[in-house]
Amino acid sequence: MVSRANTGSARLRDRVRTGPSSVHGKGCFSLIAFSAGDFIGTYQGPAVSRDGTYVLWISDDRIHWTGRSGRNLLRWLNHSDAPNAEFDGFDLYASTEIAPGEEITFDYSAGDL
Repeated sequence: MVSRANTGSARLRDRVRTGPSSVHGKGCFSLIAFSAGDFIGTYQGPAVSRDGTYVLWISDDRIHWTGRSGRNLLRWLNHSDAPNAEFDGFDLYASTEIAPGEEITFDYSAGDL
Protein backbone atom coordinates (compact mmCIF):
# COMPACT_ATOMS: atom_id res chain seq x y z
CA MET A 1 0.00 0.00 0.00
CA VAL A 2 1.32 3.44 -0.90
CA SER A 3 1.42 6.47 1.37
CA ARG A 4 -1.73 8.60 1.19
CA ALA A 5 -1.31 12.33 0.60
CA ASN A 6 -4.79 13.88 0.35
CA THR A 7 -4.73 17.32 -1.23
CA GLY A 8 -8.52 17.49 -1.23
CA SER A 9 -8.61 21.25 -1.67
CA ALA A 10 -7.59 20.94 -5.34
CA ARG A 11 -10.49 20.95 -7.79
CA LEU A 12 -10.93 17.70 -9.68
CA ARG A 13 -11.43 19.41 -13.05
CA ASP A 14 -7.99 21.03 -12.64
CA ARG A 15 -6.47 17.56 -12.22
CA VAL A 16 -8.35 15.31 -14.67
CA ARG A 17 -10.37 15.47 -17.89
CA THR A 18 -12.44 13.09 -19.98
CA GLY A 19 -11.67 12.00 -23.51
CA PRO A 20 -11.85 9.10 -25.96
CA SER A 21 -10.31 5.96 -24.46
CA SER A 22 -8.47 3.12 -26.15
CA VAL A 23 -9.71 0.93 -23.27
CA HIS A 24 -13.45 1.57 -23.64
CA GLY A 25 -15.54 4.50 -24.88
CA LYS A 26 -14.74 7.52 -22.74
CA GLY A 27 -11.97 7.62 -20.15
CA CYS A 28 -10.53 9.78 -17.40
CA PHE A 29 -7.13 11.35 -18.14
CA SER A 30 -4.58 13.15 -16.02
CA LEU A 31 -4.00 16.87 -16.60
CA ILE A 32 -1.06 16.93 -14.17
CA ALA A 33 1.69 14.54 -13.07
CA PHE A 34 0.85 12.33 -10.11
CA SER A 35 3.36 10.42 -7.99
CA ALA A 36 2.49 7.13 -6.30
CA GLY A 37 0.37 7.93 -3.26
CA ASP A 38 -0.96 11.26 -4.55
CA PHE A 39 -4.64 11.99 -4.03
CA ILE A 40 -6.47 12.25 -7.36
CA GLY A 41 -10.04 12.90 -6.25
CA THR A 42 -13.17 11.62 -4.55
CA TYR A 43 -15.85 9.60 -6.34
CA GLN A 44 -18.90 11.78 -5.66
CA GLY A 45 -22.58 11.12 -6.10
CA PRO A 46 -25.65 9.97 -4.22
CA ALA A 47 -25.71 6.76 -2.19
CA VAL A 48 -27.53 3.90 -3.92
CA SER A 49 -28.78 0.49 -2.82
CA ARG A 50 -28.82 -1.24 -6.22
CA ASP A 51 -26.55 -1.50 -9.22
CA GLY A 52 -26.73 0.88 -12.14
CA THR A 53 -24.67 2.99 -14.50
CA TYR A 54 -21.51 4.48 -12.92
CA VAL A 55 -22.11 2.84 -9.53
CA LEU A 56 -18.98 2.22 -7.49
CA TRP A 57 -19.31 -0.35 -4.71
CA ILE A 58 -16.88 -0.41 -1.79
CA SER A 59 -16.54 -2.77 1.16
CA ASP A 60 -14.12 -3.20 4.03
CA ASP A 61 -15.18 -6.78 4.69
CA ARG A 62 -16.72 -8.01 1.39
CA ILE A 63 -20.02 -8.54 3.27
CA HIS A 64 -21.31 -5.00 3.81
CA TRP A 65 -21.26 -2.88 0.65
CA THR A 66 -21.81 0.82 0.05
CA GLY A 67 -22.69 2.08 -3.42
CA ARG A 68 -22.37 5.54 -4.88
CA SER A 69 -23.67 6.63 -8.29
CA GLY A 70 -20.89 8.71 -9.83
CA ARG A 71 -21.71 12.27 -10.77
CA ASN A 72 -18.24 13.75 -11.27
CA LEU A 73 -15.41 13.14 -13.76
CA LEU A 74 -14.27 9.96 -11.99
CA ARG A 75 -17.37 8.15 -13.30
CA TRP A 76 -15.39 7.78 -16.57
CA LEU A 77 -12.65 5.63 -15.00
CA ASN A 78 -12.02 2.41 -16.89
CA HIS A 79 -10.79 -1.00 -15.72
CA SER A 80 -7.26 -2.28 -16.15
CA ASP A 81 -5.54 -5.46 -15.00
CA ALA A 82 -2.45 -3.22 -14.56
CA PRO A 83 -4.06 -0.10 -13.05
CA ASN A 84 -2.27 3.11 -12.12
CA ALA A 85 -4.75 4.16 -9.40
CA GLU A 86 -6.67 2.59 -6.52
CA PHE A 87 -9.53 3.51 -4.26
CA ASP A 88 -9.36 3.86 -0.49
CA GLY A 89 -13.04 4.15 0.29
CA PHE A 90 -14.33 6.62 -2.28
CA ASP A 91 -10.99 8.49 -2.48
CA LEU A 92 -8.81 7.69 -5.50
CA TYR A 93 -5.01 7.66 -5.24
CA ALA A 94 -2.24 7.12 -7.76
CA SER A 95 -0.62 3.72 -7.23
CA THR A 96 2.15 4.46 -9.73
CA GLU A 97 3.47 7.59 -11.40
CA ILE A 98 0.90 9.01 -13.82
CA ALA A 99 2.04 11.39 -16.55
CA PRO A 100 -0.06 14.27 -17.89
CA GLY A 101 -2.30 12.93 -20.65
CA GLU A 102 -2.19 9.34 -19.36
CA GLU A 103 -5.47 7.50 -18.84
CA ILE A 104 -6.23 6.82 -15.18
CA THR A 105 -7.49 3.28 -14.56
CA PHE A 106 -8.28 1.03 -11.62
CA ASP A 107 -9.00 -2.66 -11.11
CA TYR A 108 -12.78 -3.14 -10.88
CA SER A 109 -12.25 -6.33 -8.87
CA ALA A 110 -9.73 -4.93 -6.33
CA GLY A 111 -10.00 -6.48 -2.90
CA ASP A 112 -11.38 -3.54 -0.91
CA LEU A 113 -13.97 -2.45 -3.46
